Amino acid sequence: MARRQLIAQSSLGRGDSNVSLSQTEEDNIRMESEGWSNGKSEREHLQQSGVESMDHHLVEFSETLRTVAKAMRRVAEGKAHAQEEAAEWKRKYELERQRNLLLEKRGQEQTDVEQPKEFLQQPEKGLLTPDQNGIFNRKHRIYSEEVLQRQPSKFDLGTSAESHTGKSLFTLSWGNANKNTRHKHDVVSFESGNITTAVRSSKQITLEWDSLPQSVIILTKPNSTSVRETCKDMVRWLKEEKKVNIFVEIRVKEELLEESQYFNFVQTWEKDEVLLLHTKVDLVITLGGDGTVLWAASMFKGPVPPVVPFSLGSLGFMTPFQSELFKERLQKVMAGPFSITLRHRLLCRIIRDESKDDRPIEEPILVLNDVSIDRGMSSFLTNLECYCDNSFVTCVQGDGLILSTTSGSTAYSLAAGGSMVHPEVPGILFTPICPHSLSFRPLILPEYVVLRVQVPYNSRGNAWASFDGKDRKQLNAGDALLCSMAPWPVPAACEVDSTHDFLRSVCEGLHWNLRKQQSFDGIREI
Repeated sequence: MARRQLIAQSSLGRGDSNVSLSQTEEDNIRMESEGWSNGKSEREHLQQSGVESMDHHLVEFSETLRTVAKAMRRVAEGKAHAQEEAAEWKRKYELERQRNLLLEKRGQEQTDVEQPKEFLQQPEKGLLTPDQNGIFNRKHRIYSEEVLQRQPSKFDLGTSAESHTGKSLFTLSWGNANKNTRHKHDVVSFESGNITTAVRSSKQITLEWDSLPQSVIILTKPNSTSVRETCKDMVRWLKEEKKVNIFVEIRVKEELLEESQYFNFVQTWEKDEVLLLHTKVDLVITLGGDGTVLWAASMFKGPVPPVVPFSLGSLGFMTPFQSELFKERLQKVMAGPFSITLRHRLLCRIIRDESKDDRPIEEPILVLNDVSIDRGMSSFLTNLECYCDNSFVTCVQGDGLILSTTSGSTAYSLAAGGSMVHPEVPGILFTPICPHSLSFRPLILPEYVVLRVQVPYNSRGNAWASFDGKDRKQLNAGDALLCSMAPWPVPAACEVDSTHDFLRSVCEGLHWNLRKQQSFDGIREI
């Protein structure tokens, strides 16, 4: 149209007012105009096809990323499986080595304490039956010499060493201590094709001494006047009445010597001798709260002697004994038998991303309560990939995650919404901390699983792991934390039994289900 107007105007300017455009010129103008319109539509078509091509490439790229993520997950699961298999072979190797050492030692020299003759003379009772290798098979009881080997000590027992001939032995039996009951292995019966439970797998455990305890270690809560006074009275009573060897920490020994030189008989140990304490100490006494029990458990990197916890703290979920009655309680415990609670521990290993063959390069850590993985000082959500026996479980997005024992179910896990569990129940609590999800509920997993918590490579920040509230360690992208049930529980003495002590601690410590009773208005007449 613009070209037609220009031609018309030029014609009028020449004075040709009656002259009109010829048919040929109009056809040319129409063809040029249509060509201009076709060029515009071609440009729009090219732009639209470019957008569609870009969307197609983005879809392909997202599919590629999803494939790569699946491949990385399969690689991580394979690495977890290889690490678990290596740990299992290492455990089997250690057991075989310990067995060979025990056989060699028994073949070269006599053990410090001979086997009870009455058991050897009565094999028909099924308590001690030697096999072809001469190893006694205890069908219904667990003896302490099966767990602890008598290794030579690096430290001297002091003035009372002449009366100390070796490790005091004890026997564990399942059932009531007053009745001659034994733990049965045939817990399941499947006669006539029907599966029935013959007996329960777990019963109250009772400890009975084969020989009286002769060495005691006392661990105390620091910076407490009442604890210091109770420790002083207890040390004097144990020495004068029980004639036992007493070990204390260096700090406690200095406090006792400042009080009087009478306490010069107490003994202590060096840092490099901690690993040998369980071979010489028969009983562990704690004076404090639950934190003192945690400290006592952390000292023993392997087997733990029986622990008698006295309450001198605040809540006291693990301390059932009152310190004012320590003479009566210790008299009963040292005479035996008494009920114990096996408080399970978690064995934690950190695997760094730079480690070779997925092997831990740091020492394993034992925890009695829980291990928590949180975001630390970072403002980003914690991103944690969780695996259970090499199977992917979930990805935790929130403030963190708590892996707890049943003994620690009344600690941090309870505050995060986890359930309270009886300490004798063997299991691992899986409790998220403030998850950014409405459907993320806590779990209770069986004790035989291996949990792997890994910081993914695409995590925005690092994570931090705390073990029983201390020993805080940083987890970078690619690092993983392995948790499994440790084979060395903490045998804690009970005032009555494990169930009674647990329920009493929950009711008294947390005021569980404390409510004012509804008033009674009398029976209504119908």
